[in-house]
Amino acid sequence: PPAADAPMGRGYTPPPKKEEKFQLFEVEVPKGVQPGSPFALLAGGVRVLVTCPPNARPGQRIRFKLPLELIQKPKDSSEQAELKLKYDKDGWMRTVRATDLKFQWVRMDDNGDVDTNKRFHMEKSAYVRKLEFRPGVDQRIRTGILSLVPATEVVVESKIKNSRGDEIVTYSDLAGAQVKNFDDKATWFQDTCAKLCVDWNEGHMRMNVRRQYLLGDSVDAVMSLSRKDLRKLWRFEFIGEMGIDAGGLAREWFELVCKEIFDPDMGLWMSSTTNQMSMTINPASEFCCEDHLVYYRFLGRVIGKAMFDRQLVSGHMVKHIYKHLLGWPIQFKDLESVDEDYYRNLKQLQQLAESGEDLSMLCLDFTTSTEIMGVKQEIELVKGGKDIDVDNDNFPEYVEACLKYKLMDCVKPQLNELLLGFFDVIPEPLLTIFDFQELELLMCGLPEIDMEDWKLHTEYSGEYDDTGPDHPTCEWFWEVVDSFDHEMKARLLQFVTGTSGVPSRGFGVLQGNDGNIRKFTIHGVPVDVCLYPRAHTCFNRIDLPMFKSKEELEEKLKLAVTMSSTGFDIE
Repeated sequence: PPAADAPMGRGYTPPPKKEEKFQLFEVEVPKGVQPGSPFALLAGGVRVLVTCPPNARPGQRIRFKLPLELIQKPKDSSEQAELKLKYDKDGWMRTVRATDLKFQWVRMDDNGDVDTNKRFHMEKSAYVRKLEFRPGVDQRIRTGILSLVPATEVVVESKIKNSRGDEIVTYSDLAGAQVKNFDDKATWFQDTCAKLCVDWNEGHMRMNVRRQYLLGDSVDAVMSLSRKDLRKLWRFEFIGEMGIDAGGLAREWFELVCKEIFDPDMGLWMSSTTNQMSMTINPASEFCCEDHLVYYRFLGRVIGKAMFDRQLVSGHMVKHIYKHLLGWPIQFKDLESVDEDYYRNLKQLQQLAESGEDLSMLCLDFTTSTEIMGVKQEIELVKGGKDIDVDNDNFPEYVEACLKYKLMDCVKPQLNELLLGFFDVIPEPLLTIFDFQELELLMCGLPEIDMEDWKLHTEYSGEYDDTGPDHPTCEWFWEVVDSFDHEMKARLLQFVTGTSGVPSRGFGVLQGNDGNIRKFTIHGVPVDVCLYPRAHTCFNRIDLPMFKSKEELEEKLKLAVTMSSTGFDIE
């Protein structure tokens, strides 16, 4: 078991509190805004969510205060973020609430107003995981209630305190970090984790494990720790082996533990049906592994500790799990990367409903069938679902229930433990600076990309079928990709294949969603068919319009790759 060294009693001086200065804003309540309803506005360049006071009406002027630090944050120097600001369209975005400076997701409608529509819409609705913490029987192990709720119902703190209760990160710090480029974000994140780390003299942990019983010993050790212990410095020792941990043993421990727990043979994780490089939670894990939920809590703690200690996680997860970790909006189109057939079937039902067909004639109800260990089961999507027939009126609620089941409910107990373990180490506000692509890159590291291997194992189709790499647009494409830095190359991989992971045997064995070899493919399309490059991750294919210049290709490709991380489409 881990042992804590005794503190040496060094004195501690808390950091001085900064005196906050505020600026007063006066705005007119927009037309159509009802008392108690939210509306968004730009104050000092920051998008702020303001709630209309109960006694105010449209046309009246109201006042609110914002900290100077928040509205004087540094301008964004990131080229990608400049593209986002230049081309951003109405959609989901994170705002700061003027009342308490907490972060909240809102959707802007076509008029620039806050969209208050509550009924499910395939293109517009979004949901965010909500995790409510509860004290556990053992004070070291919190419990929690996990749910998937409309994105507007979740708020995130914008301040972070260390173990002594000192405030070390404010809303203005987070707002400033959100507009940095990825490298600067990663540095800021790691510097902040260093401030959260418990001082060596307050105690540190020795992790003694036997190599032949690595996972069992590691689970016993890590699950015996308190949340404060998880932020202490860890030193590793493999019992019976010589060696001082100067970082190498820790790196080996994280790599071995992650490989073992992500191994499909263990039954906790399995390869995604739509992307063989990414792992997804096994819904039937309880039948494969005794105490399976303990392992998910353990892995959450290990992943969190790896990020905290600048270590890498040797396992890529499916996209929506990174979104759940971040509290990032989940939309209907996310279902395509989880179960393409299921997604396509629901889209076909929508088309039938829009064409006036009577859905009740299909004899569907609010249930879905699943197969666990070879046995088919009928699952109710809502309480009493087998007695609720699907018709044109309740079809939106049916699709909403299907989405929630596929993206959370079918693995809710496992995901709940994974998140609880992760947040035992990482404070949630710290994650607000990343998008889900950046989170994967931070956890798993930037991949080693062999450009010659990538080019060699690329196929060409559509308008490029005859000329292949000799077509001017394809030549420009590779010239632009060659000029990309490490991060942008990884983001392009994420955009087209769904993950930044590269097969160990190279691009020649890249797989599609059917498990067969699906090489990276550049598909030529006329510009009037598709204005921007678009990806089909199930086939590892990018539709590349025949742009008239290399400059236009570079701009549109960067934009497409960058905007994909926001979850917004480009029109």
